[in-house]
Amino acid sequence: MSAALDIAAIRAQFPALGLKDQGRDRIYFDNPAGTQVPQRVIDRTVDCLANRNANLGGYFTTTVEAGELVDLAHQACADFYNARSMNEIVFGQNMTSLTLHMSRCLGKQLKRGDEIVLSRMDHDANVAPWLLLADDLGLVVRWIDFDTETYEFPKDALTRVLSDKTKLLAMGMASNCTGTVNDTRRFAAEARKAGAIVYLDAVQFAPHYAIDVQDLGADFVVSSAYKWFGPHQGILWGREDLLKQTFGYKVRPAGEDLPHKFETGTLSHEGMAGTLGAIEYLEQFGTGETRAKRIASAWNTLADYEHKITRKLIEGLKTFKGLTIRGITSANAMHRRVPTVSFTLDGHHPEAMAKAFAKDNIFVWSGHNYAIEPVGRMGLMDKGGVLRVGLAHYNTEAEVDALLSSLTRQIRSA
Repeated sequence: MSAALDIAAIRAQFPALGLKDQGRDRIYFDNPAGTQVPQRVIDRTVDCLANRNANLGGYFTTTVEAGELVDLAHQACADFYNARSMNEIVFGQNMTSLTLHMSRCLGKQLKRGDEIVLSRMDHDANVAPWLLLADDLGLVVRWIDFDTETYEFPKDALTRVLSDKTKLLAMGMASNCTGTVNDTRRFAAEARKAGAIVYLDAVQFAPHYAIDVQDLGADFVVSSAYKWFGPHQGILWGREDLLKQTFGYKVRPAGEDLPHKFETGTLSHEGMAGTLGAIEYLEQFGTGETRAKRIASAWNTLADYEHKITRKLIEGLKTFKGLTIRGITSANAMHRRVPTVSFTLDGHHPEAMAKAFAKDNIFVWSGHNYAIEPVGRMGLMDKGGVLRVGLAHYNTEAEVDALLSSLTRQIRSA
């Protein structure tokens, strides 16, 4: 068991958590779509814009200091993913943009009739880019499907669709709808054994658990820093040998050196600075002689607390008649999910519930949340999707109680 967290001290580091509307506290349960940022992120961003605002490659002070910052950010993200080298870290606008770009680059290796495997549990950012590529190149798309009773993949989900024509597996490490944490290490091993490239969406996993790309067995892992307390920035990790051999769509003056051949145009240096700040914020919760070890340790500490408040939320939701939690609910299985809890309630449209929560200054999301595949698979697309509550380590048990009380009032007034 990790050391107890001082939640009040944590919340004091986030300016947004102290904001009020008409005297009422804001309750941020919209975290799966984007978290709030600590002061460290703001300070890093402002410092970049105030003191290091220049393009790269020159000889004067600001360009030199901007270059130093960019290197620091790449190394920090290498430590965040436990990568071997910062050459394996590619910055971009967000996970979606990076995946659209990388799908085209990887597509240069594929030909008509090749097969790719996609997931019915994924966010569309790791589905649509590959469907578009398949349409352009004449690729065959196979699907791995999840069990709508357990909200997990059967153990043979991938082996059912693998063949000697399989060239790529794209799937998520955790679902932004069901909250399920997938056994991507096992799936990656199966896919790699079949000779397929493995491309993993870590957007929902990265804000809650440590990622070790040296152990994971994937070829690419991508997440967005604004989901883990940073700015709007995407960060992709790719195996260095594969990045070297992969074609890069770029302008002619850009070189072939890594990672810059995939970092198109001038990047958001202030976004990279903020990302560095987010990683520095996370380090405070861990121990170890290296930043990579401190990050891994930090996630263990944060996960322990998140499991506690997620259990409280789920147990509270279970008391409502007609409410169905669309994800894992067992108290001893919190490690197999992230604290993103989606549900439906008989007789209550998700959008109407979201509006009612908003009136109580509780911020949640409704609809499909770009999880078109899982929402469709559960037969909820024409029913308004789901009501999604997403917790983070800065949320409190009192906030969970407030949501449950608000839901009680909604039902009584219906």
